[in-house]
Amino acid sequence: MTHQNENSTVNKVWFITGASRGFGRVWADAALKRGDKVAATARTLASIADLKEKYGANVLTLELDVTNPDQAKAAVAQAHAYFGRLDIVLNNAGYSLVGTIEEASADDVRALYETNIFGPLAVIQAALPLLRQQGYGHILGTSSGLGHVTMPVIGYYCSSKWAFEAIHESLAAEVKPFGIKVTIIEPGAYATEFGSQDSLKFAAGLDIYADFKTHFFESLRDMERGDPNATPEAIFKIVDAEHPPLRFNLGSHNLPWIRAAYAERLATWEAWESVSNSAQGQLK
Repeated sequence: MTHQNENSTVNKVWFITGASRGFGRVWADAALKRGDKVAATARTLASIADLKEKYGANVLTLELDVTNPDQAKAAVAQAHAYFGRLDIVLNNAGYSLVGTIEEASADDVRALYETNIFGPLAVIQAALPLLRQQGYGHILGTSSGLGHVTMPVIGYYCSSKWAFEAIHESLAAEVKPFGIKVTIIEPGAYATEFGSQDSLKFAAGLDIYADFKTHFFESLRDMERGDPNATPEAIFKIVDAEHPPLRFNLGSHNLPWIRAAYAERLATWEAWESVSNSAQGQLK
């Protein structure tokens, strides 16, 4: 296969996890439509079989449960061998755990982290030797506006995104010398299947939180959601940019919310600054 310039706006090769639905599906389809090539992965091949029928040799469909590190390593290697290179590695698979901090069991939280944290790590660690060998590549991770702010009832999901953000920020500094770029995609609320039963798991409930959770879900019901099909052009601008951002808010709702949250944090830190400073001490 002919070597393609990493900044070319056409004919990029993508590796996408969670390509069966939601953003993963929208972006895989849009990339293929613009003439790119895609290794699309999902837990079941049947859920992405139509991509193969539609796009032929330009798409490689692979079964991948991201919680299986050996399967992740094999899928990345197979995609690289099939296309001859990987330009974009997009970790998109994930789900949300619904439950208060008290309600969720340790097993619930471990399972969430296996998919939302250890899954992407397995893919990244499998891809890095290949991207280093190429001398370029772009790692994208689907995080959330909830990687900066939190909500009750989905606090463990928020925590997985805070961890996801920190890992990618460190990664960006570590792989920059090898010509590898990193971007964290931070969607706001979108009308994807993310809120479906397939993308949510529920912790066993405690009666004491029943009213609180009812009010919480009612508050979400009227939340304005973005159109997932409006997002591909923004993603293409990111992957085609010579200097893509480390963080990118997807949609118009996140920035005002994040701006207010950081203003409140700064105000609190500053209000307590003298007490903080008094705890510094001075070693003799």
